[in-house]
Amino acid sequence: MVTETREEQTIVNGQREKRTKRRFEIAQEVRYKMLYGQRIAETGSGKTLNISSGGVWITTENMLTVGMPIELSMVWPVLLNDCCPMKLMIYGCVIRSHEKGAAVSIERYEFRTQGSRAFSQPVIPAPVELRLHG
Repeated sequence: MVTETREEQTIVNGQREKRTKRRFEIAQEVRYKMLYGQRIAETGSGKTLNISSGGVWITTENMLTVGMPIELSMVWPVLLNDCCPMKLMIYGCVIRSHEKGAAVSIERYEFRTQGSRAFSQPVIPAPVELRLHG
């Protein structure tokens, strides 16, 4: 279930912050990879708690390093054309973290299909023309 949350003001580091993006409560399993250059520094899993167009809040197995690039992978809760499962890939940076969760900014994202036989179009063989010589 997806529900919309409106957080008009929150307190960050003792100061009021006005949120500019709507947040949606989406609870989905998530896998994450902390990246150090081209190498994977750490991997883990958790759950999304809420998401907006600018960021996502996730539970984590341990405290993540603020400022580190991160890649998130989650199954999208809606099927493409009512039959094809999709995965949302999020690429961003850890902006806040504590021992049980982290806030990740979204720098870019992409949807990937998970591959479903029902989604692919049936293959119709091309007509074959036979010619008899004689």
